[in-house]
Amino acid sequence: MKPHRQLLLASVAALLLAVPAFAAEGPAVQPAAPVSNAADIVRDPADLPGPLARRTPATVTVNLETVEITGRLDDGTTYDYWTYNRKVPGPFIRVRVGDTVVVNLKNDGTSGMMHNIDLHAVSGPGGGAVATMARPGEAKGFTFKALHPGLYVYHCAVPMAAQHIANGMYGMILVEPGQGLPKVDHEYYVMQGEIYTEQPNGTKGELTQSIDKLIAEQPDYMVFNGAVDGLARKPLKAKTGETVRIFFGDGGPDKDSSFHIIGGIFDSALPYGSFDAPAVGNVQTITVPPGGAAVVEFKPAVPGKFFLVDHALSRVEKGLKGTIEVSGEARADLFRPNQPVDSALAASSGH
Repeated sequence: MKPHRQLLLASVAALLLAVPAFAAEGPAVQPAAPVSNAADIVRDPADLPGPLARRTPATVTVNLETVEITGRLDDGTTYDYWTYNRKVPGPFIRVRVGDTVVVNLKNDGTSGMMHNIDLHAVSGPGGGAVATMARPGEAKGFTFKALHPGLYVYHCAVPMAAQHIANGMYGMILVEPGQGLPKVDHEYYVMQGEIYTEQPNGTKGELTQSIDKLIAEQPDYMVFNGAVDGLARKPLKAKTGETVRIFFGDGGPDKDSSFHIIGGIFDSALPYGSFDAPAVGNVQTITVPPGGAAVVEFKPAVPGKFFLVDHALSRVEKGLKGTIEVSGEARADLFRPNQPVDSALAASSGH
């Protein structure tokens, strides 16, 4: 490792252990890579473990690797992502209340930065962040008891934490209640994030991170599952009459989400990812703060394309949109396009 990186890593470690500060750190230096060689970092929304059948606590092992990787941000555009297990968001972790969870984290040897993990479901110092402070090539870990059911965000907490999060280091952990969750036809995993670049939105080639824009909270890109149109290339799918459950989280690091389905209504919504209160029905839009989560359910009645958005709709232009493709028979009694206005006028006038 180069001497300046050794010094930087040592300084960051000392800072984290001494004071929970959020000082800026230098970006990792990566060789430029052709767009054709960029990795697909978008996590498929269907890539999550299914409901737990067991009703008794168990010991669950979670293995994570932090990897810095050049990925496709947009058509003809790459970005140097920092990831858990090479995808954004990181793996969906699913446990049951009362479980003992063993977290193993390895920082890939090619990394330029220290990385760790802070799980909001953990009752312990830093959510596990101090225990998992790993230099490149190091492996760290800890064990915790899942005491509180709910849907929780996790993220890297190495200073400055906002930089690590903006580069893709976030995910979610579901702690199922003892009785489990009601059965649905489909479950999906969706997270919103922000990317701050030196170059303006739409620039082709390799983009670099901007600390100044990050501090000013002025993202150039806002994305679902890591990349522009990531959930258009990997859409959610369902049939009419099926119940779709979306585990939704806002990785941030800075902006609230006004999560909404265009042409759909949430039949059930659990604000804040909490199972302690009754679900709210007939919800059009749900607000989710950075580092927060929600569980929503949607039952499409008619076929077609439905769009996931943040209803701060200018963000669509920054890449924040996704698709739910719904198949099934048309229901003209529920929705149908009317005949053209000119034809209707002609018919009513006798022509």
